[in-house]
Amino acid sequence: MIAGLFRNPMARKRYLRFKSMKRAYVSLWILLILYGLSLFSELICNGVPLYVRFNGQSFFPVAHFYPEDVFTGSGKHTRPDYKEIRQTAAFTENSDNFMIFPPIAFGPLEDIDPADISVSENVKLVLKPVPRVGSVDIGRDYSIGRTRFFDFFLGPKDKPLEEIRADRYFSFSKDLKAAIDKRFANQSAEYRRFELRSPSGPVRVVLPTYAPRPDPPDTIRLMFQEIVKGNQQTRTLHFNPSIEPVPPVPAIWQQMAASDKAVLRSMLEQRLDAPVDDYQLSIDKRQYIASFGKETVQFPYPPVEGHPMGIDSAGRDVLARILYGLRISLTFGLMLVGATMMLGIFAGSVQGYYGGRLDITAQRLIEIWSAIPFLYVMILMGSIYGRSFMLLLICYGLFNWVGISYYVRAEFLNLRKRPFVEAAKCMGVPSYKIIFKHIMPNALVPVITFFPFSLVGAIGALAALDYLGFGLPPPTPSWGELLFQAQQYRWAWWLILYPSLALFIVMLLGVFVGEGIRNAYDPKQYTRLE
Repeated sequence: MIAGLFRNPMARKRYLRFKSMKRAYVSLWILLILYGLSLFSELICNGVPLYVRFNGQSFFPVAHFYPEDVFTGSGKHTRPDYKEIRQTAAFTENSDNFMIFPPIAFGPLEDIDPADISVSENVKLVLKPVPRVGSVDIGRDYSIGRTRFFDFFLGPKDKPLEEIRADRYFSFSKDLKAAIDKRFANQSAEYRRFELRSPSGPVRVVLPTYAPRPDPPDTIRLMFQEIVKGNQQTRTLHFNPSIEPVPPVPAIWQQMAASDKAVLRSMLEQRLDAPVDDYQLSIDKRQYIASFGKETVQFPYPPVEGHPMGIDSAGRDVLARILYGLRISLTFGLMLVGATMMLGIFAGSVQGYYGGRLDITAQRLIEIWSAIPFLYVMILMGSIYGRSFMLLLICYGLFNWVGISYYVRAEFLNLRKRPFVEAAKCMGVPSYKIIFKHIMPNALVPVITFFPFSLVGAIGALAALDYLGFGLPPPTPSWGELLFQAQQYRWAWWLILYPSLALFIVMLLGVFVGEGIRNAYDPKQYTRLE
């Protein structure tokens, strides 16, 4: 049945249109549910309790302000810190007094105390090997002469050092040989680095800059450096607060000298209280750099218990800021699109209905107005009046209505000569009634179709302006502001992932709704050329 459906072009189009409209219906409900949840953000993410029972009385701090004096009797009429009050004897020693907080007991503007975040008390010892370095002097025939710390790179030898040719033993590349021959020819040569393999593993060969001399050199010095890739030989050990190794213990700990262990234990004990410098030691004829670490709370901080989306650079809960940012973004988008749609409909309908010189003059003025750079106007107005929600809404709305006015004007130019409009004029119906009662209902198709796409554009524009620093004033919760933090702390993946995911989902749902509406009002599905 499905195969037959897709062999029929008309049936396939109807099926795809039905799927698009169904997807739009589901997306619309998801968007409405998300917006509905965001409208009640204070009941989901808030540092203020939903309900307080104190001395036989009920209080609802989430809906009404109560001064601190009500719960402490301190005489202070300032905003109370309910989490601190909850730790007082009036609540800890009396079970009749209690508080009920929202599921996420942190508001979007609340600074989280680092002491409230539980971290491991263990300290970490990282042993990073120091790459071995050696040098060798080679003759014109690539014979090996004087060496220094070079035995590691030679590895086990099956013949005397004097009989070894360096180019064959280390498989010199053509470029390396050419660089060496250029120096033997007493020609200027720049600093070069080459990578090759030795019996001990991958090494880096360095040729320093060479300047011509009175006599050509008899030997050329090559610098060899061991290549240690990534964490190939790095060892990490964990110690509990008693400075005892936490299993599994790497074998390298047993290979250390007793004196080195004593020094490392002393430095690990110091690291429990304060940072310490690195320490260099030798283990099994190899040099290591020992660094000491301990998990500390520094913002931004990754997701932990109680903060499923992490903490931003100012110590605020990311989930709370994303939820409140959703409400601000959708409210801003709806208000902006609603206001600009009305303004654009009015301008386009007047132009399209009357036409003539009024239409031409208005079009030229609109073109001049749309040529004004919006971003510069926003920067100028923000520097004079300060950034605010209403200022951003007004400034953006003054430029965002132009596009929809073009579509409404075109619809009115198309409909104003229709018979039903001419009949209304002959009956003496006033122009404003013809515009708003007769023509307007038939000209709203582009308005309805473009509404979801305009909403998506408004949400994206707000995020972009906040990211650039020209949007809402801090510390207003904003997705763009979180993305700006992510640019400063690129290692903080949670500041990149969650705001981007929220922005992507909301914009994708809006696009799905727009596509479904467009398919619903598409006139081509009702026309067919026989």
